[in-house]
Amino acid sequence: MPLPAASATLSGIRVLDLTRVRSGPTCVRQLADWGADVIKVEMPEGLDAGEPLGGPRHGPDFQNLHRNKRAMTLNLKAPEGIAIFRKLVETADVVVENFRPDVKGRLGIDYESLKAINPRIILASISGFGQDGPYAERPGFDQIAQGLGGLMSITGLPGQGPVRVGIPIADLCAGIFCSQGIMLALLERQKSGLGQWVQTSLLQAQIFMLDFQAARWLVDHEVPKQAGNNHPTSIPTGVYPTADGHINVAVAGGKIWERFAKVVGREDWITNPNYAKGADRSKNRDALNAEINEVLKTKPSAHWVATLNEAGVPTGPIYSIDEVFADPQVKHLGVAASVESPVRGKIELVSQPIVLSRTPSSLAAPPPEIGQHTDEVLAEAGYSSDEIAGFRARQII
Repeated sequence: MPLPAASATLSGIRVLDLTRVRSGPTCVRQLADWGADVIKVEMPEGLDAGEPLGGPRHGPDFQNLHRNKRAMTLNLKAPEGIAIFRKLVETADVVVENFRPDVKGRLGIDYESLKAINPRIILASISGFGQDGPYAERPGFDQIAQGLGGLMSITGLPGQGPVRVGIPIADLCAGIFCSQGIMLALLERQKSGLGQWVQTSLLQAQIFMLDFQAARWLVDHEVPKQAGNNHPTSIPTGVYPTADGHINVAVAGGKIWERFAKVVGREDWITNPNYAKGADRSKNRDALNAEINEVLKTKPSAHWVATLNEAGVPTGPIYSIDEVFADPQVKHLGVAASVESPVRGKIELVSQPIVLSRTPSSLAAPPPEIGQHTDEVLAEAGYSSDEIAGFRARQII
């Protein structure tokens, strides 16, 4: 029996999940949270050598990535296991994988092979560097993509040397982009009746996320550098000390600059030729920031956050993670939602950041135990209880 529906949005869409670690599970989480029937396919216990990729099954990372799914075990290294998988493809809508590009062909589950079984199937593939090209066979890893994709060269303090971002942003964005590609392919299939191969990579996702920094090079051939906490083009925007900590202030454009100067009691900055225009503030950034630091250090963060926002100057606190989830706006938005885990009891996970008015997403089911739904899924595919018992005896499931 399918799990309680996390949403009605993708009701009726069946997804076979072959993904591991982070980028692939991030993609599939988007589908599961919106109501697709996701079947997570894993190797039978004892056959997957070494420590599991993605951390302990009942650890916070795995729990957050794999909710709202069913799970089955299937030995894809055995011909009989591949035959079962191909049978599951007959009634599936989507297959998602993040193997190295050559693995699909070796297993016989590449797009052409799957299309021959089910012309409506959508195969979604995430790789490190693309399905072909000079780097196609390299192992993909988030930090490698952050470096190769230019992000580490613009992160950190000026002159500090390369700095990685504090989250696996290439993995996460590749997963989200892949889920978007699947949605697009499902939408197009309504017209053509045919599936297609959706591809993305950590490298492509990372470069896309450079956004305006990439455009600075492509359009004007300007190589962006590290700017630390200062915004590279909007000045003054950055981190400023207060009497009891630090805050972010974003002063963009002339009107907000004038508001800011008035609120902090430095209207003389408005007419000061060193600061009057954006180009002047950019040229004299260090001197201006030093003056701003001295003013903002006179009062606590809460005062400036309230006062500057009231005046229409974007300002915010700089939280630790525990403070994030204690914030009243975060609580109001329901960013953390609870689910009952059979192993860990009631836990909170990060909920979807998208709100649909009629068909919202929910945390309907905790992450499954390994192989929890194997018999159920195989019975739905038409296998008898004796056949299933035989598969288990031969370590196919």
